Amino acid sequence: MLELVTARARGGLVAVGRVGHFLTDVSRGLRDTPTWTRLTLVQMRRIGAESVPIALFIAAFTGVVLALQASYTFTGAVPMYFVGTLVGKTIMLELGPVLTGLALAGRVGANIAAELGTMRVTEQVDALETLAYDPIAYLAVPRVVAATVMFPIVVALAMVMGVTSGWLTAVNLLDLSTVEFVRGLKLFYQFKDIWFGLVKSLSFGLLIALIGCIKGLSVSRGAESVGRATTDAVVLSAMMILVLDAFWAVVLL
Repeated sequence: MLELVTARARGGLVAVGRVGHFLTDVSRGLRDTPTWTRLTLVQMRRIGAESVPIALFIAAFTGVVLALQASYTFTGAVPMYFVGTLVGKTIMLELGPVLTGLALAGRVGANIAAELGTMRVTEQVDALETLAYDPIAYLAVPRVVAATVMFPIVVALAMVMGVTSGWLTAVNLLDLSTVEFVRGLKLFYQFKDIWFGLVKSLSFGLLIALIGCIKGLSVSRGAESVGRATTDAVVLSAMMILVLDAFWAVVLL
């Protein structure tokens, strides 16, 4: 048992050291702007623009469910215009950033880990080093920067879609007027509700990209290792999103 605990502790310390070393390499790679600037635009399209449909789909049905469940909970106890309050607060503060982050952890994190893992296995990363390119600046930095920039934009669109779908549900299915819904939406609204969600989404994007890059570039064997790295990237990203969500709730609220 002691040997097992010691081995796990040693493995944890090695992992922390690997992460610290990778963050140092990313910081150094940011200085090589000619290498990563052009590639970042491509990754912004792949990570951000191509993720918008799934983010809007999730947000739309989240807004519908929130409006319906709020009406069921409030019936006979709370004025129905509080449906707008619940939809707005929940979408902007919590479900918009977190659900979008979890969905993109599967799409973006898995894509990054699988792509970089395959490049490592097929020795494309070694070829970059042979050609005097910094693999971190060429492969990791564009993905990290693109995810950090684009996640808040995608989440902002998801917030708009979630509130809009909640409003349409309230008007068409709950016999709630637009004026009443907007009254509830504005009741406890604060500007920090928006930037709080955007700050969380920025940290989620940074985290997902870093985990995907670390797992992908640490692949050492064949296809099985690539698959394991991809799975680990998605699972670890999802877990860390929930941890970060709790952290930001304590710090910002």
